[in-house]
Amino acid sequence: MASNHKGKPGKEAPNEPFKRAVGVCLRAIARKPDLEVQYAADRPGAAGNKARLPEPPRKFSPEDAAIVRGHADAIALRLACHDNLVHRKLMPGGQQARAVFEAIEQARVEAIGARRMLGVARNLGAMLDDRYHRGRYDEITDRADAPLEDALAMMVRERLTGAPPPAAARKLVDLWRPVIEQKAGPDLDKLGRFLEDQRRFGDVVHDLLEALDMGDERGRADEEDDAEQKQDDGQQDDQGQDGQAAESEEMERSTVEEADASADELPDSSTEALDAPSADMPEDAEDGNPETAAEPWRMRNRPNEPRGPSYKPFTTRFDEVMGAEELCESEELERLRGYLDKQLAHLQGVVARLANRLQRRLMAQQNRSWEFDLEEGLLDPARLTRIVVDPLHPLSFKHEKDTNFRDTVVTLLIDNSGSMRGRPITVAATCADILARTLERCGVKVEILGFTTRAWKGGQAREGWLAAGKPANPGRLNDLRHIVYKSADAPWRRARRNLGLMMREGLLKENIDGEALDWAHKRLLGRPEQRKILMMISDGAPVDDSTLSVNSGNYLERHLRFVIEEIEQRSPVELIAIGIGHDVTRYYRRAVTIVDAEELGGVMTDKLAELFDERAVAQERRNRTKRRLHS
Repeated sequence: MASNHKGKPGKEAPNEPFKRAVGVCLRAIARKPDLEVQYAADRPGAAGNKARLPEPPRKFSPEDAAIVRGHADAIALRLACHDNLVHRKLMPGGQQARAVFEAIEQARVEAIGARRMLGVARNLGAMLDDRYHRGRYDEITDRADAPLEDALAMMVRERLTGAPPPAAARKLVDLWRPVIEQKAGPDLDKLGRFLEDQRRFGDVVHDLLEALDMGDERGRADEEDDAEQKQDDGQQDDQGQDGQAAESEEMERSTVEEADASADELPDSSTEALDAPSADMPEDAEDGNPETAAEPWRMRNRPNEPRGPSYKPFTTRFDEVMGAEELCESEELERLRGYLDKQLAHLQGVVARLANRLQRRLMAQQNRSWEFDLEEGLLDPARLTRIVVDPLHPLSFKHEKDTNFRDTVVTLLIDNSGSMRGRPITVAATCADILARTLERCGVKVEILGFTTRAWKGGQAREGWLAAGKPANPGRLNDLRHIVYKSADAPWRRARRNLGLMMREGLLKENIDGEALDWAHKRLLGRPEQRKILMMISDGAPVDDSTLSVNSGNYLERHLRFVIEEIEQRSPVELIAIGIGHDVTRYYRRAVTIVDAEELGGVMTDKLAELFDERAVAQERRNRTKRRLHS
């Protein structure tokens, strides 16, 4: 969003010319002259009429510039060369198949640009190498840790452009190449013939999925969705590609040269980086279309694929992700919910008062959130003195804006292990219930998840291991049970009774925290909200007797630490942990330990209030800095 301030000449940041040039280039390739381009520390993507790119440092190298351009080119090519209506009709039904289909489609649109424009090819290569390097894909040694969709996307790119995989992705591709070439090599060879025909290209991809034993029925959107999608896409469906290729190439060349010149002019003394999120982040959760997001590496619909040094499940065939209503009859859920309410009748009032306090604090922030020095809006009487001093000075307006927590989703991940039985689990269930209701009033979506295992001391996975002759170092030997008590989009009143399932005798068994955290994190990454918060509630370290009896004693704990590090250091998700009678501060950077489960409600509301207060304080600090720069 362009600033309305009338700053003095020479006051703009050194990277502003480069950002403008990249924005012009993005609009030219996408053929969308009115596209709004913004920069922020969050992941890049596009939704509706807005595109978000990573904020470049004030002083950046040619490699940094190429990475930012690569993200811009990937988004632009998706907008220019992708028909979303065709994509929706061709989309397969299975989760893994959908992830592969999405990754290959992104590889197709990028290959179109790379074959037409040499500069785009270099930028995309730099962006991909940076992406796989940051994800530590060059450290993967086991195929179980290597995402199939990424390997296939790189092999498709290789077939379509002739470019080898980026250095950081070579190990990933080498692990999968023998299997893929043997089963689907001929189908990969066919893709190049239909590069610019999305429908026929998608048909070949379905043949490829069939060859890899991932064939599934294509997802069918109903007529209403198709009509609505077509309207959202606008004139994108009818845009030709061959006729305008030369024009796009010319504009790309000129704007890249301008960007190079801008980068060369940066002063060497500028060393600070703008790592804070932009105050003008697009609020595209509701008006954006996730299908247009040029972020194939976001872990949407990816099955639970725990990564980490030497960690693996013996088999995932018996793992399950279930809704609470699938694990219990409707009448039984009603009875268990009534039992939960009776158990905590006296505690519910205490937690409700704490939740009301949280709501008041959030709503108070909403009332104080304004944008000033605008060219339209409400007249700002505090700045009328400028007109008295200088009658030629334009009027100043203000506008009340939505608070930054409105585009937020919070996930509560609750340990459903046997050690939580009794008071801890009843308190956790009630606190989750009331917090969901409270945050929903404030416009914050809440998801409530639980994790346990299907059996004590190993289930069908252990039986399979015994039948296989007890091979050494088998990995995880129990069957996971991950439970969705309330999805983020489900209203609280509809999911309320599901929390009674935690009272069911026999549900709570063992806890494998690392994979549960990984699962909840991936669900959050698939959400369209701008801000994502994950709160883990547990009363102990991960424990599964069958797994620990045949692996090292810290096997599960080491994997948990790995997942936590990945989220805290490389993910946009904000992670908080609350330990009940267990010190979780040794695992999590932002954590608190409580002694009594009855303290849980107060701690949950306080930690959430602190998070929103931190964002509000940081936002106000950025606004003050921006006003000083432009005053």
